[in-house]
Amino acid sequence: MNKVTVLGSLNVDTSFRIKSFPKPGETVQVSEKSNAAGGKGANQAVAAARQGAKTAFIGQIGNDGAGKFMLDSLKADNIDSTYVSQNESVGTGTANIMLDEDGQNCILVYGGANQSLTDDDVSKAEPIIKDSDFIVAQFETPEQAAISAFQIAKKNNVITVLNPAPAPASAINPELLKLTDIIVPNELESASITGIKITNENSMIKTADTFAGMGVPNVIITIGDKGAFYSTKNGHGLIPAYKVKAVDTTAAGDTFIGALVSQISPDFSNIVDAIKFAEHASSLTVQRLGAQPSIPTLEEVLKVAK
Repeated sequence: MNKVTVLGSLNVDTSFRIKSFPKPGETVQVSEKSNAAGGKGANQAVAAARQGAKTAFIGQIGNDGAGKFMLDSLKADNIDSTYVSQNESVGTGTANIMLDEDGQNCILVYGGANQSLTDDDVSKAEPIIKDSDFIVAQFETPEQAAISAFQIAKKNNVITVLNPAPAPASAINPELLKLTDIIVPNELESASITGIKITNENSMIKTADTFAGMGVPNVIITIGDKGAFYSTKNGHGLIPAYKVKAVDTTAAGDTFIGALVSQISPDFSNIVDAIKFAEHASSLTVQRLGAQPSIPTLEEVLKVAK
């Protein structure tokens, strides 16, 4: 069983089902509205926990009902929330999600307490980081918090996993990249960081080489319904995706990350099998509505992975 710590966001998601995305100035009717626990970090932690990993979380909520809701959701999946702090002046993060008929989404995120996470909060969590096999971070919390967490991890031989999502608006701090053992962007995030558009396998290999030049030795690029490309010191390859009818893609990438770190070995020797497992998990997620409600259990993934 892998021991996974996730540093990241906690958001209450409100989803709106619509026929198609509105044009500027247009008003559209909502056919269905729902609320669910979400946030990229929380989704990834839930995915890891549901796939059998011993999971802990580092994050921040507000002193409000939404914060209590998010804490309860973590505890429901047996995620250690010891290091989820409470902010007395800023509310819990929220996200408004528009879903069209094809299952594609547009998301508006209010960072709230997620953006108030500090180095001090991370330092307090050092015991749980030291006891982990992997630590995962994204960009819905401050970059400096991820740097601090990865510094602790590297001192204690913990594998660092960076999911650079949402796509960074400015250059990533080079120190963070040098502290990253494996980076897992999607194709758009990858292009945003490296300047290389993913068009074919050659562009993927060039991208991996570029990340290596930045200090990141291992790469997985998720490419939607085409699958995932990986590159490590032992080789590279493209693992095709499993074809399903997507209903809601909101937590697909987060499910992939959480499922991946629940299965992959610290030396990445089983990376192909871990990616296939993560793709099975993600293929189940996109066939359901909602973020965390759509994330499958280990038993469900094993059924489709036979």
